[in-house]
Amino acid sequence: MNLSGHIADGIHYLDIRVYFEDTDFSGIVYHANYLKFCERGRSDMLRLAGVHHAALTQEGLHFVVRRIECDFRASARIDDVLMVETSIKRATGAKLVMAQAVKLEGRTLFEADVTIAMINRAGRPQRIPPEIMSAIS
Repeated sequence: MNLSGHIADGIHYLDIRVYFEDTDFSGIVYHANYLKFCERGRSDMLRLAGVHHAALTQEGLHFVVRRIECDFRASARIDDVLMVETSIKRATGAKLVMAQAVKLEGRTLFEADVTIAMINRAGRPQRIPPEIMSAIS
């Protein structure tokens, strides 16, 4: 079992179990936690492609979230096992646009288009290095 999930046909898949800490008082996943689940999906997709945040940081580079457009469709509950699906819609210059969905048994609960940007130590946009573009394509 790979804790980082797996990639098939350009889509990254990551299983996430809903724990008590992910829920509100009613046992339903708190809305902000879907963003956390998606962050894990993006990070693990990059990790499987050989792009490690720690190594980027040593080079003075960082990915930051620039924009999120999301749609909440249905609720997940405690003990559900969710599937986070992540794919890259566009990769240009300093930005990646990623499509993400959180699903339960094939049914979409949450969707988001997330734009991440690469910045340098000074916090300025930085073109994504060719070796990273190659790794994620």
